[in-house]
Amino acid sequence: MAPALVAAIDLATYTQSAQGLNVQALSFIGNVFVGVTDDTVDQALAHLKQSVGRFSNYLGVAAITSTDDIMSLLDAGATKVFVTRQQLDRLKPLNIEQDRIVLCLPGNTKEEIIEAIAGTQVDIYAHRVEDIDFVEAWLKEYGTDRPDVFVSFAKPDIKSALRLAKLAAIPIITAENLTVDPQQQIGALSVAQLLMANATSDRPDGLFTTLVTDERGVALGLVYSSEESVAESLRTGSGVYQSRKRGLWYKGESSGDVQELVSMSLDCDNDCLQFVVRQKGRGFCHLATPTCFGQYSGLSRLQKTLQSRKASAPEGSYTARLFNDSQLLRAKILEEATELCDATTKEHVAFEAADLFYFALTKCIAAGVSLEDVERNLDAKSIKVKRRQGDAKPAFAAQAAASNGSADSSSTKDMVKEAASVPKSKHDSAGTQNGRITMRRYITANESPETITAVLQRPSQRSTEKILGICLPIIEAVKTRGDAALLEYTHKFEKATSLTSPVLRAPFPPELMRLRPETAKAIDISFENIRKFHAAQKEDKPLRVETMPGVVCSRFSRPIERVGLYVPGGTAVLPSTALMLGVPAMVAGCKKIVLATPPRANGQVTPEVVYVAHKVGAESIVLAGGAQAVAAMAYGTESVSKVDKILGPGNQFVTAAKMHVSNDTNAGVSIDMPAGPSELLVIADASSNPAFVASDLLSQAEHGIDSQVILIAIGLDEAKLVAIEDELHKQATALPRVDIVRGAIEHSITLAVDTMEEAMQLSNQYAPEHLILQVENAEDVAELVENAGSVFIGEWTPESVGDYSAGVNHSLPTYGYAKQYSGVNLASYVKHITSSHVTREGLENVGPAVMELARVEELEAHRRAVSMRLGVA
Repeated sequence: MAPALVAAIDLATYTQSAQGLNVQALSFIGNVFVGVTDDTVDQALAHLKQSVGRFSNYLGVAAITSTDDIMSLLDAGATKVFVTRQQLDRLKPLNIEQDRIVLCLPGNTKEEIIEAIAGTQVDIYAHRVEDIDFVEAWLKEYGTDRPDVFVSFAKPDIKSALRLAKLAAIPIITAENLTVDPQQQIGALSVAQLLMANATSDRPDGLFTTLVTDERGVALGLVYSSEESVAESLRTGSGVYQSRKRGLWYKGESSGDVQELVSMSLDCDNDCLQFVVRQKGRGFCHLATPTCFGQYSGLSRLQKTLQSRKASAPEGSYTARLFNDSQLLRAKILEEATELCDATTKEHVAFEAADLFYFALTKCIAAGVSLEDVERNLDAKSIKVKRRQGDAKPAFAAQAAASNGSADSSSTKDMVKEAASVPKSKHDSAGTQNGRITMRRYITANESPETITAVLQRPSQRSTEKILGICLPIIEAVKTRGDAALLEYTHKFEKATSLTSPVLRAPFPPELMRLRPETAKAIDISFENIRKFHAAQKEDKPLRVETMPGVVCSRFSRPIERVGLYVPGGTAVLPSTALMLGVPAMVAGCKKIVLATPPRANGQVTPEVVYVAHKVGAESIVLAGGAQAVAAMAYGTESVSKVDKILGPGNQFVTAAKMHVSNDTNAGVSIDMPAGPSELLVIADASSNPAFVASDLLSQAEHGIDSQVILIAIGLDEAKLVAIEDELHKQATALPRVDIVRGAIEHSITLAVDTMEEAMQLSNQYAPEHLILQVENAEDVAELVENAGSVFIGEWTPESVGDYSAGVNHSLPTYGYAKQYSGVNLASYVKHITSSHVTREGLENVGPAVMELARVEELEAHRRAVSMRLGVA
């Protein structure tokens, strides 16, 4: 319903009551107009937040340049926004409800008005009207079947305001020019007169029927009002009515059952007033009941009971226990919410909902929150224009899925897909152009920076919430049921139904490590190179610094005692990952090394991985993959040793599980880094070999369809670019995993740039897992690298040597995390401990500074720990 009056305020001064209406009187009107500029958007947002339920806020936003800011104000609870024609045109495509927009007229002539409102049904606003006669004539011509018309005045006076108000225009008048006490503020406009401008009565005595309600809209009783009683009610801020026998009736004057006025308004026909009040004392009725229609019922009755119990609950009563025991109350809310979710019949749902309402309202009353507060928040949420997707948080989505037994079977099947993702169909054109396997090519000089940034985005990953929603029930099952749950998931996902134990313990049987001599030799060479490189990273001695005479600070390292190493399995054999994770753990001196890897369907682990586990001195191999393996190492089971840190790559489910357990303080476990699909970036110039470049790109593209490879070509002409593309197509078609390669090539790109500086800027922006420099003077160029997991320098250094045998580690940060994380190295397996050793002389030197800072921070015990030793006050 349209307001009868809107009071304009200045956000900077409206709380002051020295002039015009104070905040309480403004709330009686219930409608305020605020002009907002680009500089005061934040202030307006704060005002909207603070005034929920107190005011309907009408915002003048003509001076705001950003449509997003206008949307934010609407979303924060603005009732209507007053906009220009240009702003209106920008808002139209956003599907904002028309009744929340008011069009500001650009002028006050008839032609300007007709032109402005043509083709629109939104409300309109005439600003600082001077010609009252013209607007009055125009309103009469416009008629009553029209949108609302808001009017402000160049020189506001009661006569002009009433003339337009009687034609159903809505006056906007500054709070300084309004008053609820005309006798005290001569010349100010009477709020009572304006509110009652269109009031009508069909009674012979001219009184107005008045419905009195509480803030929830519950009818308390029926009374009568006059213009005099309305004015007096506004002046006193209380319920004042017109008694047909005694004149002005100040409600509760004799009984003490007084009313605080909240607001007043007219109904749609202007023949009935509504007074919203806060009733004090025994109630509204002379029979001492809350309403003239009897007692409260439903939620209102429950609220009154709980409020009474909070004030004076009988000792030992259940409600008193709930108010005093927050844990009990929390448990009951969770219990009743679950029972409501499980209810099926109409009667059962109603029964459980009633229980939940009781405990939820008890929580509210305990926190000083009323039903009125809750309903105001509901109303505020109903007018939001920015809608969230509304999905359940992962933990609750997981519980729901677990209770229904409805975990997405297609998603859980994905959990066994570790090293290789699902190939593209032969009939899928992914990664091809005109029948050739080709990466999209961009010439950066012809594209905007925004376009280049967009094409450098990684392939989108599945929703984190969905992934975690699948993982959480698995983690919880392993956490609570241990080996039994771990075996169940291994049987289900790996089809290793013959397994009776989830762990293979050292010493490992020789028959499980039978290898071809060539394979064993390759592993031994790689083992030794990785050992040498990581052993060289050891700190020779503790760091020791005398920061001032007598004050020695030191730092020394200690190995992490128990580490869990996740080695992906699935369709691939990955002894290289076991080496990259196990060798530095051995070099660091970790006391307990636990490997986890998915077994084959026959229940056995690939002999190459068992052989590596033996060489690095692993305590055991957990025969499981995915979230279940991560959970087993994080929390421990009857057979699986709990670890202090989990390292190693895996698919999205493994990464999600690692992130979750690392955030669970009950697990007490850390992880190496977040991980994503494999990625590689090659920087090539005119000196590069096209066949080498193509082979490097394909070496990572074959990992999975979610992998990404990028070529940055510096100054290459068309012939050289085509030569690389020809090699890529020729080599790719010869690969056994060509259909996986095509999936990766689909979101892989070539960027043609002019200079080395631009190439390195783009590379550092992308922060690749693997960076290959096939350029002249590659060692010098390596000095320009700021962000990368590992760098491969020169045309004779394929990324493959880093994956296997050079000695560097191949467990590296992906998805841009190279900007923040290092790859796995010796430091990943140690922790640093600091120590301080202070002599008497040292404490005399440093003590005064310590005592002063302790004094500043008001930590007296800290200060005294020094002063007592030094014998000072």
